[in-house]
Amino acid sequence: MACNSTLLITISFFFFFFAFATSQSLIDQSDTNPTDCARRWIHIRRLPSSFNVDLLSNCSEYPLFEDFCPYLANHGLGQKTHNLSQSWYRTDPLMMELIFHRRMLEYPCLASDPQQADAVYLPYYAGIDSLRYLYGPEVNSSAAQGLELYEFLHHDMPDVWNRHMGHDHFLVLARPAWDFSQPLDTDPPTWGTSLLELPQFFNVTALTLEARAWPWQDHAVPYPTSFHPPNLSLLESWMQRARRSKRTSLMLFAGGGGVASNSPNIRRSIRNECENSTSNVTHNAHGNGLYGGAGGYSKLCDIVDCSNGICEHDPIRFMKPMLQASFCLQPPGDTPTRRSTFDSILAGCIPVFFEELSARAQYGWHLPEDQYPEFSVFIPKEDVVYKDTRILDVLRNIPRARVRRMRERVLGLIPRLMYRRHASSMGLRAKKDAFDIAIEGVLQRVRSRVQRKSRGQVFVQ
Repeated sequence: MACNSTLLITISFFFFFFAFATSQSLIDQSDTNPTDCARRWIHIRRLPSSFNVDLLSNCSEYPLFEDFCPYLANHGLGQKTHNLSQSWYRTDPLMMELIFHRRMLEYPCLASDPQQADAVYLPYYAGIDSLRYLYGPEVNSSAAQGLELYEFLHHDMPDVWNRHMGHDHFLVLARPAWDFSQPLDTDPPTWGTSLLELPQFFNVTALTLEARAWPWQDHAVPYPTSFHPPNLSLLESWMQRARRSKRTSLMLFAGGGGVASNSPNIRRSIRNECENSTSNVTHNAHGNGLYGGAGGYSKLCDIVDCSNGICEHDPIRFMKPMLQASFCLQPPGDTPTRRSTFDSILAGCIPVFFEELSARAQYGWHLPEDQYPEFSVFIPKEDVVYKDTRILDVLRNIPRARVRRMRERVLGLIPRLMYRRHASSMGLRAKKDAFDIAIEGVLQRVRSRVQRKSRGQVFVQ
């Protein structure tokens, strides 16, 4: 077992807290107003440790994947960015499964009896478990991911599963849904596992970092950023800093790609436009950068090169530039969505999307589709790549009064898109964060499915 003493302490404490929280569940229920928990009871299914904590013990040994042991600290939030930090961590999105598990343990409406629960949470670290199939020697058996879990659920307390045939169960997948969508009949296997293609799991709700276009099983939830405040004061302090920050750049792109490729693509177009824009900036006698005779930007475009993952666990690299930019460009990469979308909102930087699947068709619980024009800009990537539409022209034509309104709207989104720190203050708990909204969405979805199942309107496995 290749893990250091810090990891051992982390895992041991995780076990201790899980046992403590479970033993306290009846007390917690008695202290909770039953009216507040009506139709909100959730049972955490006890799974063998091979489905969660055991997967962390060889965190430095997964093939073709970096050592993620440091990111297990603080129950998945990662190590602090510096010793005095109270809100900022080096968070890896792959740890979302741990973050959700830890937060579920302090959910106020836990039911010790699964038969009395409205939903059942499966604490299976599927994203971490998938690494052995995606990169390891078990790649040829990737269609098997999830079968052992189903066998356990089917034979251990089968009445819990059979009550609604899995319609009331949910889990968290800390990867895009596409990584779990390899067809079962693919030979030879291609990328991904077949977890979401198994008929046994057709009825289970999966919270993913990125959902597919047909949201029967999966629903996207926000990527975890590095910001996890423990109290309301620190959240409000950060929001004030973002509100008062001087925006010296019109637009910013933080990311990689678009350099070596000779074929037309949106990232290459962004880099070309950004590099050519420097000659268009003029400076007045006071040194203030101006565009079109009206403005106050010292830069039209700024780039933070995040190639080779150098920004992934170092928020200082991109948060400071985002605080200084009015618009943050969010082009699709290997998949349509980006963690950078949520980083930019955290900085009060207005996101600019180039694909509907980048956000508008993904995060309906957290970002209602009809509200996107209030806090973001959409420019079809085809117009930029093939029709010579200049992003700068589109953004410069937005009235500054509207830009201010959009930024205020962006700042208002911060509480609902961040994942606050576990064991946070009561004042902060009064504000719904990304976890709270995701659980509300799951409960509503489960309720709808169970009702439709009772009317014979849904597929029953």
